[in-house]
Amino acid sequence: MKSLEINGNLRVATGKKDSKKLRDQELIPCVLYGGEKNIHFYASVPEFRPLIYTPDVYVVNLNIDGKVYPSILQDAQWHPVEEQMLHADFLQIEENKPVKVELPVTIEGTAKGIKVGGKMKVNVRKLKVKGLVKNLPDTIVVNVTELDLGQSFKVGDLNLEGVQILAAKSNVIATINITRAAKAAQTGKEGKK
Repeated sequence: MKSLEINGNLRVATGKKDSKKLRDQELIPCVLYGGEKNIHFYASVPEFRPLIYTPDVYVVNLNIDGKVYPSILQDAQWHPVEEQMLHADFLQIEENKPVKVELPVTIEGTAKGIKVGGKMKVNVRKLKVKGLVKNLPDTIVVNVTELDLGQSFKVGDLNLEGVQILAAKSNVIATINITRAAKAAQTGKEGKK
């Protein structure tokens, strides 16, 4: 998995008033869970841009007052109206402890069904998985080359070694829909026989 570093400082005081003061200074209050104890800290808004505005999942090395904690972003709370991040929750990761994350799905290849006039519909852009960080891929690659008209690629068709997919095997990731043009082309071929 890709990684990046966020520099932060320990929070002395916690609470609504202190969090508001931090936000007014363009600092985001954060919490790191999963270690021996929860660590309350803050980091500047620009530190989060490469982490938030991407579909990718990162291992975040939190450098809090000189001590580095490997973690993943578990949750981010946003202002209901403005595009302003209010709070971030991180989960400390360990080598031998599995984590749950949502990984982006990447569609690869040109389906047979598209070549004859079909249209691909992608139903799933992210999948929740569980596994050790060392086994987690950057993205889940779905190759649709063999899909013909009316066929689908389902979660059960995926084979990720060392990673458990936390979605029903019957969930459809991508489907090749039959368009009117493809139907007309098929009817035309059958009529010529």
